[in-house]
Amino acid sequence: MTQRIVAVMIDRPADWEYGPLLGAAHAWFGIDVVSVSLDAAPLTTMGGLSLQPQRRLDELDPADAELWVVPGSPLWDEAPAPAAIVAALRARAAAGGAIAGICGGTRALAAAGLLNERGHTSNEPGYLDAVPGYRGQAHYREQACVSAGGIVTAPGSAPVSFAEACLRLVVPEQADGIAQMRGMFAREFA
Repeated sequence: MTQRIVAVMIDRPADWEYGPLLGAAHAWFGIDVVSVSLDAAPLTTMGGLSLQPQRRLDELDPADAELWVVPGSPLWDEAPAPAAIVAALRARAAAGGAIAGICGGTRALAAAGLLNERGHTSNEPGYLDAVPGYRGQAHYREQACVSAGGIVTAPGSAPVSFAEACLRLVVPEQADGIAQMRGMFAREFA
């Protein structure tokens, strides 16, 4: 059975946040990657690229795929998370499925109530406080990435740590390959 990661996107997704994860997952680990949006209409990334989602969100079963990823977008800061995305994330969590959010995507996880009782991080302390229903301030961690109870969170400045944590959920048996991926990116800062 082929493993799959679903990227749940809204318009203007931040290219650098999901790029290391989805690129490594597909090219190096043989994981299928599927892009999903509310209506499968074309999106424009923050980098100005056209992106054609492959499926509509309402076509997904909550148990579909090993991981759902919610990347950031400036739109997460401009309006509450769409109700259909919040409902889908809640259904996914209730089905025991792993979910990851980076940058503004953590606001969707917070709106779904997924960060109220577990360790998590985001762009900065207080970033999630304006999200209706968010009560997880005591569980916030000032870290590059937090993985807790099948939920991965990261600030937009940590796409490689995010990719590493996500891959550890999807292909834990490939720890050596994950470490090699991290090492490759780390050489830039050596």
